[in-house]
Amino acid sequence: MIKPILVSSVLVAVLACALPALAADADVTFHKDIEPILQRNCQTCHRPGQMAPMSFLTYESVRPWAKAIKMATTTRKMPPWFADPNYGHISNDRSLRQAEIDRIAAWVDAGAPEGDPKDAPAVVKWPDGWVIQPDIILDGPVTDIPAAPKNNVFEWMVVTIPSNFTQDTWVTSVQIKPEHPEVTHHMCLGFNRHTPDTKYYEATWIDRVRDEEGAAIPEKGQTSGGQAPGRSTAEDCWVPGQVAADYRVFNAAKLVPAGSDITMNLHYTPNGKAVTDHLKIGLTVSKEPPARRYVPLAVSAPRDAKQFAIPPGDPNWQSPPAEATFLQDAELVFMFPHMHYRGKDMTYTLEYPDGRKEVVLSVPRYDFNWQLGYNTSIKVPKGTKLRVDAHFDNSVANRFNPNPNRTVYYGDMTWEEMMLGFFGVVVDKDNTVDRRKIVQTTGDAASGS
Repeated sequence: MIKPILVSSVLVAVLACALPALAADADVTFHKDIEPILQRNCQTCHRPGQMAPMSFLTYESVRPWAKAIKMATTTRKMPPWFADPNYGHISNDRSLRQAEIDRIAAWVDAGAPEGDPKDAPAVVKWPDGWVIQPDIILDGPVTDIPAAPKNNVFEWMVVTIPSNFTQDTWVTSVQIKPEHPEVTHHMCLGFNRHTPDTKYYEATWIDRVRDEEGAAIPEKGQTSGGQAPGRSTAEDCWVPGQVAADYRVFNAAKLVPAGSDITMNLHYTPNGKAVTDHLKIGLTVSKEPPARRYVPLAVSAPRDAKQFAIPPGDPNWQSPPAEATFLQDAELVFMFPHMHYRGKDMTYTLEYPDGRKEVVLSVPRYDFNWQLGYNTSIKVPKGTKLRVDAHFDNSVANRFNPNPNRTVYYGDMTWEEMMLGFFGVVVDKDNTVDRRKIVQTTGDAASGS
């Protein structure tokens, strides 16, 4: 599934935030005009311990980056946002209006003046080291990541830990926090009922047959790309650009039965320096049942090598679609496209029972280094079909392409490929949480994975 943030992306990471419009003002200053914007939209990431490479908590820490901020916003590299505004109804749109870009430029062109410190807003009390403010913090696995394993391959691992929940619990947000994000490709977890044969904190993996470049060799038409059989491991994830899942924005929560286990899949990418990663899991919970229940789902393109094989040099290979049919009424609230380095674009389309089709998300320029989730609110009646389409660029024109001269198959590693359309729905809190009774997937889809 997910990562390396490239050197060229460091400057791009200057302003991973959205900026609200401000009224015209001839005297734009930091404390009066810019600091409130940074508090509302930037400091979530731009503070110590978070994903951004610099802090925006004070004028002194922001001032050296003023020109870089102007460049990143005027070129629309920041804030990262890839949804086409002509399709769907995305509620967490963080793209900038031209007036907002002009206001930042005016401040920088004026010399980035500080202004009167008395104009500064009250300091925000951010969670220490977290994006959410956890009610519960769990110790996750400790993993030794070697500096340079064979072919630079460190296989996916699956690890189960206890939730320690002694009663049914409504979880309202989840954050996985790796100690070393620089070698973290992705981390995902799922909540599962405990079984007697469960072994806690014991990592398991599959030693796949790989070639000299580290790509899995298809066996009898099958390729890799998976999870623990029968165990959900990808309900909530840490990926570049998205570090927490928060259901509170949907007025919903996820019900975790007492005694449940947490099964994780961990994917590290060694970078030449050996480290030991100790991850933690933060949760917020609700004492009262919410109005609605959140259910995470996913569909996948077929994974077998006969159907999923990207030809060498192809700049616009169309993947077989990922499809699902809704078996009951639901509300679609979240969409999250996932591919690897060769991913080019992805489109989510609903076909309603009356035959009407609606594109609810179009991402024409997918960026592996900024994997964003898109919030929406669409009533989906029973019988509606979801189709996810994607294209891949395996040509020399793709500057992230590891090797445009080889056929690329479905696989776990970043230099292989995936085509997953994650999505989330909400249903009545008393409704079933059995995914198989909410949607039916076709082909090699991965419902709930």
